[in-house]
Amino acid sequence: MPLPQQPTRPLTNTKSSKADKELLFKAVLCALIGLGVLISPYFIQSPGMQGIVAQSSLVGWFSLALGIGFGVAYARRVMRSRH
Repeated sequence: MPLPQQPTRPLTNTKSSKADKELLFKAVLCALIGLGVLISPYFIQSPGMQGIVAQSSLVGWFSLALGIGFGVAYARRVMRSRH
């Protein structure tokens, strides 16, 4: 029985690469939203609006933690794929 021929195109996993890029995008976006919610009360001029945004700091911390979590998951995927 003859051996199969060598592949003619390189073996790349484009679905995995696209999923990794989407995970990195989610990580950066969540982290930026979280930082924006946490920092914005210091730059808002209106005291009423400043109080409303300051009360939503829990949402900012959650978004920041989620962004960091996505970033860790992305780093683990990249490290695993390179080995």
